[in-house]
Amino acid sequence: MSIVQSIRSQLVPVHREGYPFVGTFALASLILFFFWPPLGWIGTVLTIWCALFFRDPVRVTPVREGIVVAPADGRVASVGNAAPPKELNLGERPLPRVSIFMSVFNCHVNRSPIAGRIDEIAYHPGAFLSADLDKASEENERNSFLISAGNTRVGVVQIAGLVARRIVCFVRKGASVGAGERIGMIRFGSRVDVYLPEGVRALVAEGQTAVAGETVIADLRAADRERTFRVG
Repeated sequence: MSIVQSIRSQLVPVHREGYPFVGTFALASLILFFFWPPLGWIGTVLTIWCALFFRDPVRVTPVREGIVVAPADGRVASVGNAAPPKELNLGERPLPRVSIFMSVFNCHVNRSPIAGRIDEIAYHPGAFLSADLDKASEENERNSFLISAGNTRVGVVQIAGLVARRIVCFVRKGASVGAGERIGMIRFGSRVDVYLPEGVRALVAEGQTAVAGETVIADLRAADRERTFRVG
């Protein structure tokens, strides 16, 4: 492998949603260099941070019926039971929920936790409270997905945070998705909730670090059969 190929293999691609932001930061840095170099270097650091924020790394997703993978990178903020948003039509009874908080340093591309069909996509306007707060699930701006696989239904909710001001959706209602497939992103810090079927036990704990598309957060089947993997 050549040096150029080695360097390329270590670089993480930037998602196309980030191109305008990275370009704007880079242009501003050049202008700042013209007026005062120290400001230009600050702009350069911010440009690098922006590129890292919009990074879209390849993930290796375990493939086996019943596995639920993390939809987002970040810290598992809470694990417990909570009533799902009304727009998901999952009823009013509390369901097992795993909440993952994404800081401004995490990758913000969100992925489907299971393979299935997008039955519903519902956008709900709201506030921009800190995504760490439990009431953010009800009061903040959010975008909800209902994904079905046979008789199993899993809810995924993108929640805007204190800094986040834009939720982006990559898929449409009725589309089929694979586990670990990209379904959207939230710009500049936020949270993703996963609502599991009743009786399913989460396999992660609060404070644990989750990797989107790779960390197994639940198993819908009692028996653990041999796993395979898909790269995406």
